[in-house]
Amino acid sequence: MKHQSSATLATTVTPDRLVGLLLGTLGVLAFSMSLPATRVAVQHLDPWFVAFGRSAAAALLAWAYLRFTGAPRPTRGQWRRLSVVALGVVVGFPLFTSLALVTQTAAHGAVVITVLPAMTAVFAVSRAGERPPPLFWVASAGGLLAVLAFLGASGAVHGALSPADLFLLAAVVLCGLGYAEGGALARELGGARTICWALLLSLPVTVPVTVVAAVTSPPSADAAAWSAFGYLTAISMFLGFFAWYAGLARGGVAQVGQVQLAQPVLTLLWSVLLLGETVTAASVAAALVVLACVVLIQHTHDRAR
Repeated sequence: MKHQSSATLATTVTPDRLVGLLLGTLGVLAFSMSLPATRVAVQHLDPWFVAFGRSAAAALLAWAYLRFTGAPRPTRGQWRRLSVVALGVVVGFPLFTSLALVTQTAAHGAVVITVLPAMTAVFAVSRAGERPPPLFWVASAGGLLAVLAFLGASGAVHGALSPADLFLLAAVVLCGLGYAEGGALARELGGARTICWALLLSLPVTVPVTVVAAVTSPPSADAAAWSAFGYLTAISMFLGFFAWYAGLARGGVAQVGQVQLAQPVLTLLWSVLLLGETVTAASVAAALVVLACVVLIQHTHDRAR
């Protein structure tokens, strides 16, 4: 009996899942700096310029990559799915986090987006055709409740959510959609080409908005803001997705998506070390509860395999 259990456990982590988890970890490490960098950028640059400008600039890198690799053009069906990716991660998440972090701290935002793994899993069911076990949803709901309790304890909720928290929740929903669709599509296109084509597809929107934002609110010459903008462009909007989408494709959208459990912890750390923000006890407690929920999700998956 013990031998059988050991054999079952030994086959739990398949090579594809292991590679997927490693790639997903690299993606999360890259994304963990996104909120602090956005917070720095929007203090001196228009949030619309930050959100759409980073995507427009990253599209130039995407064009160079696709041209250099000679990537074939997506099919008509893939273009439709790429539009979902673009809505979620090229437009939605950058825009709503930029708007939220004009008035809210990166540390606060880090706790709110701890529900992103659960939201990714929700869309993985409808968009990627995955079927996590029932306890997965119980643990995910627990994480969501922990975040809502945090919003109440932190004073963000007084009968209604603040505009910043509404922006953050909208960002989570759209990002989860973009992650799930992109992870599924990356099985056909590859992680790098998925984000590259999504960036190019978004150009008719990102370029005009960037130009209008730059004209109506001319960017300042603050070095820190531009350094943060550069990070958002090259890492958060481009290279991070190479690893992230490849990881989702190899290891499964719902399961590798849970690697994001480390993201709020890392973001809180960067917020303290780089921005000097204060992390409250409620923030730490909420992050730890969500962390425990996601660990339970992984354990549940292992037992189910």
